[in-house]
Amino acid sequence: MNRLTTGKVLFHVALLIGVIVSVFPFYWLVVMATGNESDIYAYPPRLIPGTNLMDNIQTVRDAVDLPMAFLNTVIVSVLTTALTLFFASLAGFTFAKFAFPGRGPLFVILLLTLALPSQLGTVPSFVIMSRLEWVGTLQALIVPGVAGAFGIFWMRQYSMGAIPNDLVDAGRVDGCNYWQLYTNVALPLLRPALAFLGIFTFITTWNDYFWPLIVLVNPEVMTLQVALSQLNGVYNTDYAAVMAGTLISTIPLVIIFILGARHIIGNIAAGALKG
Repeated sequence: MNRLTTGKVLFHVALLIGVIVSVFPFYWLVVMATGNESDIYAYPPRLIPGTNLMDNIQTVRDAVDLPMAFLNTVIVSVLTTALTLFFASLAGFTFAKFAFPGRGPLFVILLLTLALPSQLGTVPSFVIMSRLEWVGTLQALIVPGVAGAFGIFWMRQYSMGAIPNDLVDAGRVDGCNYWQLYTNVALPLLRPALAFLGIFTFITTWNDYFWPLIVLVNPEVMTLQVALSQLNGVYNTDYAAVMAGTLISTIPLVIIFILGARHIIGNIAAGALKG
Protein backbone atom coordinates (compact mmCIF):
# COMPACT_ATOMS: atom_id res chain seq x y z
CA MET A 1 0.00 0.00 0.00
CA ASN A 2 1.61 3.25 -1.15
CA ARG A 3 1.57 6.51 0.73
CA LEU A 4 -1.24 8.03 -1.36
CA THR A 5 -3.54 5.07 -0.74
CA THR A 6 -2.75 5.13 2.99
CA GLY A 7 -3.61 8.82 3.13
CA LYS A 8 -6.97 8.20 1.46
CA VAL A 9 -7.78 5.37 3.87
CA LEU A 10 -6.90 7.51 6.89
CA PHE A 11 -8.92 10.39 5.48
CA HIS A 12 -12.03 8.23 5.03
CA VAL A 13 -11.56 6.69 8.47
CA ALA A 14 -11.41 10.18 9.97
CA LEU A 15 -14.59 11.13 8.06
CA LEU A 16 -16.33 7.98 9.30
CA ILE A 17 -15.37 8.75 12.90
CA GLY A 18 -16.62 12.31 12.47
CA VAL A 19 -19.96 11.06 11.12
CA ILE A 20 -20.36 8.63 14.02
CA VAL A 21 -19.55 11.32 16.58
CA SER A 22 -22.02 13.71 14.93
CA VAL A 23 -24.86 11.21 14.54
CA PHE A 24 -24.55 9.47 17.91
CA PRO A 25 -26.26 12.26 19.96
CA PHE A 26 -29.31 12.01 17.72
CA TYR A 27 -29.30 8.23 17.98
CA TRP A 28 -28.98 8.48 21.75
CA LEU A 29 -31.95 10.87 21.75
CA VAL A 30 -34.00 8.23 19.92
CA VAL A 31 -32.92 5.56 22.42
CA MET A 32 -33.96 7.67 25.40
CA ALA A 33 -37.21 8.80 23.76
CA THR A 34 -38.24 5.20 23.10
CA GLY A 35 -37.31 3.91 26.55
CA ASN A 36 -38.75 4.39 30.01
CA GLU A 37 -37.48 6.06 33.18
CA SER A 38 -35.52 3.01 34.33
CA ASP A 39 -33.80 2.68 30.94
CA ILE A 40 -32.43 6.20 31.21
CA TYR A 41 -30.77 5.52 34.58
CA ALA A 42 -29.66 1.99 33.65
CA TYR A 43 -25.98 1.10 33.93
CA PRO A 44 -24.44 0.05 31.65
CA PRO A 45 -26.59 2.27 29.43
CA ARG A 46 -28.99 0.67 27.01
CA LEU A 47 -28.00 1.32 23.38
CA ILE A 48 -30.96 -0.30 21.64
CA PRO A 49 -34.19 1.69 21.03
CA GLY A 50 -37.16 0.63 23.12
CA THR A 51 -40.87 0.37 22.42
CA ASN A 52 -42.28 3.14 24.61
CA LEU A 53 -42.19 6.03 22.14
CA MET A 54 -45.97 6.31 21.73
CA ASP A 55 -46.51 6.10 25.48
CA ASN A 56 -43.98 8.88 26.05
CA ILE A 57 -45.59 11.03 23.35
CA GLN A 58 -48.97 10.50 24.97
CA THR A 59 -47.47 11.62 28.28
CA VAL A 60 -46.29 14.80 26.59
CA ARG A 61 -49.72 15.39 25.04
CA ASP A 62 -51.39 14.92 28.43
CA ALA A 63 -49.06 17.52 29.98
CA VAL A 64 -49.14 20.21 27.27
CA ASP A 65 -51.13 21.11 24.17
CA LEU A 66 -48.52 19.62 21.86
CA PRO A 67 -50.37 19.97 18.49
CA MET A 68 -51.16 23.64 19.09
CA ALA A 69 -47.63 24.42 20.27
CA PHE A 70 -46.20 22.61 17.24
CA LEU A 71 -48.50 24.51 14.87
CA ASN A 72 -47.62 27.86 16.47
CA THR A 73 -43.91 27.11 16.13
CA VAL A 74 -44.32 26.14 12.48
CA ILE A 75 -46.24 29.34 11.72
CA VAL A 76 -43.72 31.56 13.49
CA SER A 77 -40.67 29.83 12.00
CA VAL A 78 -41.95 29.70 8.41
CA LEU A 79 -43.20 33.30 8.32
CA THR A 80 -40.12 34.68 10.06
CA THR A 81 -37.82 32.80 7.69
CA ALA A 82 -39.71 33.86 4.55
CA LEU A 83 -39.86 37.52 5.57
CA THR A 84 -36.23 37.52 6.67
CA LEU A 85 -35.09 36.12 3.33
CA PHE A 86 -37.06 38.78 1.48
CA PHE A 87 -36.00 41.83 3.49
CA ALA A 88 -32.40 40.70 4.08
CA SER A 89 -31.78 39.93 0.40
CA LEU A 90 -33.44 43.17 -0.65
CA ALA A 91 -31.41 45.28 1.78
CA GLY A 92 -28.18 43.34 1.20
CA PHE A 93 -28.46 43.73 -2.57
CA THR A 94 -29.12 47.45 -2.16
CA PHE A 95 -26.16 47.99 0.17
CA ALA A 96 -23.86 46.05 -2.15
CA LYS A 97 -24.76 47.37 -5.57
CA PHE A 98 -26.43 50.78 -5.21
CA ALA A 99 -25.01 54.08 -4.06
CA PHE A 100 -27.37 56.22 -2.00
CA PRO A 101 -26.92 58.99 0.57
CA GLY A 102 -25.91 57.70 3.97
CA ARG A 103 -25.05 54.18 2.80
CA GLY A 104 -21.74 54.09 4.68
CA PRO A 105 -23.01 55.40 8.06
CA LEU A 106 -26.09 53.20 7.89
CA PHE A 107 -23.98 50.10 7.32
CA VAL A 108 -21.68 51.05 10.21
CA ILE A 109 -24.71 51.40 12.49
CA LEU A 110 -25.87 48.00 11.26
CA LEU A 111 -22.52 46.46 12.19
CA LEU A 112 -22.58 48.11 15.61
CA THR A 113 -25.90 46.45 16.40
CA LEU A 114 -24.23 43.07 15.90
CA ALA A 115 -21.90 43.86 18.79
CA LEU A 116 -24.77 44.41 21.24
CA PRO A 117 -26.26 41.47 23.17
CA SER A 118 -29.78 40.76 21.99
CA GLN A 119 -30.97 40.68 25.63
CA LEU A 120 -30.44 44.46 25.87
CA GLY A 121 -33.40 45.00 23.58
CA THR A 122 -35.79 42.83 25.57
CA VAL A 123 -37.39 45.60 27.64
CA PRO A 124 -37.76 48.12 24.77
CA SER A 125 -39.13 45.38 22.52
CA PHE A 126 -41.66 44.33 25.14
CA VAL A 127 -42.76 47.96 25.61
CA ILE A 128 -43.27 48.31 21.85
CA MET A 129 -45.22 45.06 21.67
CA SER A 130 -47.35 46.22 24.61
CA ARG A 131 -48.21 49.54 22.95
CA LEU A 132 -49.08 47.71 19.74
CA GLU A 133 -51.23 45.35 21.84
CA TRP A 134 -49.32 42.37 20.45
CA VAL A 135 -48.29 40.86 23.79
CA GLY A 136 -49.52 37.28 23.89
CA THR A 137 -49.82 37.01 20.10
CA LEU A 138 -47.67 35.38 17.44
CA GLN A 139 -47.07 38.74 15.72
CA ALA A 140 -44.80 39.66 18.62
CA LEU A 141 -42.54 36.74 17.65
CA ILE A 142 -42.62 37.23 13.88
CA VAL A 143 -42.31 40.96 13.23
CA PRO A 144 -39.28 41.88 15.42
CA GLY A 145 -37.07 39.27 13.77
CA VAL A 146 -37.72 39.83 10.08
CA ALA A 147 -34.98 42.45 9.51
CA GLY A 148 -32.08 41.21 11.56
CA ALA A 149 -28.66 42.80 11.21
CA PHE A 150 -26.91 39.48 10.63
CA GLY A 151 -29.11 38.58 7.67
CA ILE A 152 -28.59 41.94 5.98
CA PHE A 153 -24.82 41.80 6.63
CA TRP A 154 -24.59 38.25 5.28
CA MET A 155 -26.54 39.01 2.10
CA ARG A 156 -24.60 42.23 1.52
CA GLN A 157 -21.25 40.44 1.79
CA TYR A 158 -22.38 37.63 -0.49
CA SER A 159 -23.86 40.04 -3.03
CA MET A 160 -20.57 41.92 -3.26
CA GLY A 161 -18.82 38.87 -4.72
CA ALA A 162 -21.62 36.89 -6.33
CA ILE A 163 -23.25 39.63 -8.41
CA PRO A 164 -20.93 41.19 -11.00
CA ASN A 165 -21.28 44.94 -11.46
CA ASP A 166 -21.24 44.43 -15.23
CA LEU A 167 -24.33 42.24 -14.95
CA VAL A 168 -26.19 44.92 -13.01
CA ASP A 169 -25.10 47.57 -15.53
CA ALA A 170 -26.24 45.35 -18.40
CA GLY A 171 -29.63 45.01 -16.76
CA ARG A 172 -29.90 48.78 -16.47
CA VAL A 173 -28.99 49.17 -20.13
CA ASP A 174 -31.75 46.69 -21.03
CA GLY A 175 -34.23 48.92 -19.19
CA CYS A 176 -34.66 46.93 -15.98
CA ASN A 177 -35.97 48.84 -13.00
CA TYR A 178 -34.86 48.14 -9.44
CA TRP A 179 -37.42 45.41 -8.83
CA GLN A 180 -36.53 43.64 -12.09
CA LEU A 181 -32.84 43.80 -11.22
CA TYR A 182 -33.62 42.25 -7.86
CA THR A 183 -35.86 39.44 -9.13
CA ASN A 184 -34.13 38.63 -12.45
CA VAL A 185 -30.48 39.38 -11.71
CA ALA A 186 -29.87 39.16 -7.97
CA LEU A 187 -32.11 36.35 -6.71
CA PRO A 188 -30.86 33.61 -9.10
CA LEU A 189 -27.27 34.31 -7.99
CA LEU A 190 -28.12 34.53 -4.29
CA ARG A 191 -29.70 31.08 -3.90
CA PRO A 192 -26.83 29.48 -1.95
CA ALA A 193 -26.72 32.44 0.45
CA LEU A 194 -30.51 32.38 0.80
CA ALA A 195 -30.41 28.65 1.53
CA PHE A 196 -27.89 29.14 4.31
CA LEU A 197 -29.73 32.12 5.77
CA GLY A 198 -33.01 30.22 5.56
CA ILE A 199 -31.58 27.26 7.49
CA PHE A 200 -29.98 29.54 10.08
CA THR A 201 -33.11 31.64 10.57
CA PHE A 202 -35.48 28.69 10.73
CA ILE A 203 -33.38 26.80 13.28
CA THR A 204 -32.80 29.92 15.39
CA THR A 205 -36.49 30.82 15.40
CA TRP A 206 -37.60 27.24 16.04
CA ASN A 207 -35.27 26.90 19.04
CA ASP A 208 -35.95 30.36 20.48
CA TYR A 209 -37.03 30.14 24.10
CA PHE A 210 -36.15 33.40 25.83
CA TRP A 211 -38.32 35.88 23.89
CA PRO A 212 -41.41 33.62 23.53
CA LEU A 213 -41.26 32.90 27.25
CA ILE A 214 -41.47 36.64 27.97
CA VAL A 215 -43.95 37.89 25.40
CA LEU A 216 -46.39 34.95 25.24
CA VAL A 217 -48.14 35.64 28.52
CA ASN A 218 -51.23 33.66 27.50
CA PRO A 219 -50.82 29.96 28.50
CA GLU A 220 -53.05 28.97 25.58
CA VAL A 221 -50.60 30.50 23.08
CA MET A 222 -47.10 29.10 23.34
CA THR A 223 -44.39 27.74 21.13
CA LEU A 224 -42.96 24.25 21.26
CA GLN A 225 -39.88 25.11 23.29
CA VAL A 226 -41.91 26.92 25.95
CA ALA A 227 -44.40 24.06 26.08
CA LEU A 228 -41.68 21.43 26.48
CA SER A 229 -40.13 23.38 29.35
CA GLN A 230 -43.30 22.72 31.32
CA LEU A 231 -42.45 19.02 31.37
CA ASN A 232 -39.79 19.72 34.00
CA GLY A 233 -41.53 19.10 37.30
CA VAL A 234 -40.65 20.72 40.60
CA TYR A 235 -39.91 17.47 42.41
CA ASN A 236 -39.81 14.89 39.64
CA THR A 237 -39.18 14.97 35.89
CA ASP A 238 -40.12 12.24 33.43
CA TYR A 239 -37.00 12.41 31.29
CA ALA A 240 -38.32 9.81 28.86
CA ALA A 241 -41.24 12.13 28.07
CA VAL A 242 -38.90 15.11 27.85
CA MET A 243 -36.73 13.23 25.35
CA ALA A 244 -39.81 12.24 23.33
CA GLY A 245 -40.85 15.88 23.13
CA THR A 246 -37.32 16.88 22.21
CA LEU A 247 -37.29 14.25 19.46
CA ILE A 248 -40.52 15.65 18.02
CA SER A 249 -39.07 19.17 18.04
CA THR A 250 -35.81 18.00 16.42
CA ILE A 251 -37.21 16.10 13.43
CA PRO A 252 -38.33 19.23 11.47
CA LEU A 253 -34.90 20.79 11.99
CA VAL A 254 -33.16 17.72 10.55
CA ILE A 255 -35.47 17.76 7.51
CA ILE A 256 -34.92 21.47 6.91
CA PHE A 257 -31.16 21.08 7.25
CA ILE A 258 -31.02 18.17 4.80
CA LEU A 259 -33.13 19.98 2.20
CA GLY A 260 -31.25 23.24 2.59
CA ALA A 261 -27.80 21.63 2.63
CA ARG A 262 -28.53 19.78 -0.60
CA HIS A 263 -29.62 23.06 -2.19
CA ILE A 264 -26.43 24.80 -1.06
CA ILE A 265 -24.16 22.01 -2.32
CA GLY A 266 -26.04 21.76 -5.61
CA ASN A 267 -25.70 25.48 -6.34
CA ILE A 268 -22.02 25.54 -5.35
CA ALA A 269 -21.32 22.55 -7.60
CA ALA A 270 -23.20 24.18 -10.48
CA GLY A 271 -21.19 27.37 -10.02
CA ALA A 272 -17.94 25.41 -10.00
CA LEU A 273 -18.84 23.63 -13.24
CA LYS A 274 -19.76 26.91 -14.92
CA GLY A 275 -16.51 28.43 -13.76
